[in-house]
Amino acid sequence: MDQKVLILNQDYSAISLCSIHKAFILLFLDKAELVEKRNGVLRTISKSFPVPSIIRLQRYVNVPYKGIALSRQNIMRRDQFRCLYCDSTKNLTIDHIIPRSRGGESNWTNLGTACMRCNTRKGDRTPEEANMQLKQKPKKPSLTSFLVLHSDTIDTSWHTYLRTKN
Repeated sequence: MDQKVLILNQDYSAISLCSIHKAFILLFLDKAELVEKRNGVLRTISKSFPVPSIIRLQRYVNVPYKGIALSRQNIMRRDQFRCLYCDSTKNLTIDHIIPRSRGGESNWTNLGTACMRCNTRKGDRTPEEANMQLKQKPKKPSLTSFLVLHSDTIDTSWHTYLRTKN
């Protein structure tokens, strides 16, 4: 029961993930409809219900886009817990690509995950000055790509609704 369910707004846009338990409650209270189901059933004393994979809200919910919080954990999630310089997964820190002493800001495009070794080697220099190559350029993640990163497993039926627009 620790699997996630994709929540779609009334216009079929992905807005969030929730637990199977919460999805079942939304379905039971007629606040959502079942779009896709998983294998298996949820049983009550007198009834059986399909296990939801995707639900759609009955009413449109205006979700003001606040963006994804810029945090250490979210930066590491975006970078898949790998160093942007050497792909290491050990002793990870956060690196300012353009150092703060050189006017580098703390934002999605200037922060990246780096192992302690690479971060120390780079020091107070830019990657070019330190003769280090970035494996990928940091960018701000979209909401749908971040939903994918937060979920441990992605149900194949979600792909239609999680098309990332880059």
